[in-house]
Amino acid sequence: MFSLTVRDHMMIAHSLPHPAFGPAQGLHGATFVVELTVRADALDANSIVMDIGEASGLLAEILDGLRYRNLDEHPDFAGRLTTTEVLAQYVAAVAADHLRRLDHLTAVEATLRENPDAWASCTVELPGARQRA
Repeated sequence: MFSLTVRDHMMIAHSLPHPAFGPAQGLHGATFVVELTVRADALDANSIVMDIGEASGLLAEILDGLRYRNLDEHPDFAGRLTTTEVLAQYVAAVAADHLRRLDHLTAVEATLRENPDAWASCTVELPGARQRA
């Protein structure tokens, strides 16, 4: 299995209005380092998982829709708590929608790091994984 990872960051505002989140229930800012990992069982005809510039551009495009936004007002998160896990799921799902055309890819994973000691990830399998099953 091969993988390619690119990294970017975003600053957002949000609240987590549930008692489980203590002081984070109120509106606050957060900065996330976001990693996007693309996996393939085999390299493509160019001997790569995918072009690094293309992967970086895709991640930047996804994050540009979130950067400096209050996610409490973002239509894609209406009625949802924007936990780190939910944001990882969102980034992975949007990336997967864009990457399904590359039939050699098997999975995409988004990892959001809140700080050096805490992060969450979400992995989405891609059609390439089903084609070999």
